[in-house]
Amino acid sequence: MPDIRPAREADVPALLELIHELAAYEKEPDAVKTTARQLQDALFGPHPAVFAHVAEVDGRVEGMALWFRNFSTWEGVHGIYLEDLYVRPGTRGRGLGTELLRTLARYAVDQGYARVEWAVLNWNEPAIGFYRALGAGPQDEWTTYRLTGEALAAFGARDGAGPDLEGNGDAGQVAGASR
Repeated sequence: MPDIRPAREADVPALLELIHELAAYEKEPDAVKTTARQLQDALFGPHPAVFAHVAEVDGRVEGMALWFRNFSTWEGVHGIYLEDLYVRPGTRGRGLGTELLRTLARYAVDQGYARVEWAVLNWNEPAIGFYRALGAGPQDEWTTYRLTGEALAAFGARDGAGPDLEGNGDAGQVAGASR
């Protein structure tokens, strides 16, 4: 059995390596901008907002679950958003991913959280099959939107004096933004 445990500061280099491996697997090998220092600060700084568990086999970190808390306004309690789940190819099939997710599920239940959720790429059939086998289901009626890069900067810089982007007022734009 793998040793599943909360990440320690000494795990930061291994976590960063796993993040790079995941990016390559997801066909975005040059997309990772995170530095070891940023990751260390996010996980272990004075006010950590990101958390991680690792799967260790024979003293080597072979997998990770990197997550943060979210909040359900309908349930009135926190949940867990799993940002990254990754197990090195050489140790897949040994239950590391299952145990990492089970650890997060157990933590969520123990804390009274309402859910554990994550996103998966539509083409990642092995992951989709794995998640379905665990009992997880897709949120087909929801589409994830992301504001990033130049669009984020441009929109954030607007002072609100410009034209309404949709032509129907803010109420139509934000209704149903989240739950």
